[in-house]
Amino acid sequence: MSLINEYRATEEAIKELQARLKNLSEDDKLQTELEFEGKLRTLMGEYQKSLRDIIALLDPESKVSKAPRGVVKTTGTKRARKVKQYKNPHNGEVIETKGGNHKTLKEWKSKWGGDVVEGWATLLD
Repeated sequence: MSLINEYRATEEAIKELQARLKNLSEDDKLQTELEFEGKLRTLMGEYQKSLRDIIALLDPESKVSKAPRGVVKTTGTKRARKVKQYKNPHNGEVIETKGGNHKTLKEWKSKWGGDVVEGWATLLD
């Protein structure tokens, strides 16, 4: 897509979103919900309660209320990822990584395809 086509498409999308925003802002249901949210937040501030407290009060069975904030539930130890070594046959470049979030590896996968690049991998101990 040329730059001017991308610009025009973006401009059109912005116009559509602005029209949708205008329609939403005129909706009575939205106004009612915004008013409710404002009053609820004011009330929460008055009683120094968080959204988590409100959810725990209204739905004691909720997942949110089971673990206090900051506490992480551990089900066991995580298995450490193994190091993979990728050797690019096109330029001889070698990469060692534990995960797929490697800049060069992503570039290779976008250029040659994920399956092809995974074929270049060797598992290191």
